[in-house]
Amino acid sequence: MRLAHRRPALRCLTALTFGLVVLTGCGGEGDGQAATSATTAPATSATPSASAVAGEKPPATAPDGTASASAGAVSWSGTKKFVQIDGARSSDGRTYVSVRPAQKKVHPKFEAWVITPGKGPYTEVPLAENAQVLLSVPLGDETRAASYSQAEFVSRLTAKSPSARSAIGYDLSFDGQGQVTRLQSLPMP
Repeated sequence: MRLAHRRPALRCLTALTFGLVVLTGCGGEGDGQAATSATTAPATSATPSASAVAGEKPPATAPDGTASASAGAVSWSGTKKFVQIDGARSSDGRTYVSVRPAQKKVHPKFEAWVITPGKGPYTEVPLAENAQVLLSVPLGDETRAASYSQAEFVSRLTAKSPSARSAIGYDLSFDGQGQVTRLQSLPMP
């Protein structure tokens, strides 16, 4: 009776093993895989490797002293970041923001955030053409985030003093090219 149960189990295990060998492409060098891998170009990554970063020149700076868009945009591709925004500008139909990573913590006594500023230079990153801009108090008119145009965001941000700008935090979402697809300000009391 035990022998009858072992044969189907052995067949299943054999089929599973064979399937795994086929799926993973395990095999010897004589089956053509070595030639294929040697002729294909290495894959490129959106984020620079450590060796590439070590050999690069420092990022170029914009006229206002911030790092260029390529430095931060590439390293933040496909991520979400909490940042401070020092400035914003529009040029050639595109909107750019100068950002620096920061940290946010819930205030222990109030319904508010405590923003811990980051260190280092600001990096200028572009907003995608169809980026969603959600603003709340003090940049927006409502406590809850409401949608605004990119041009209105630039005008509202530049109207604030530098000290007021540093007290506002933003959640940014980046696409695969390092462009901001969503910008949302945190509500402040």
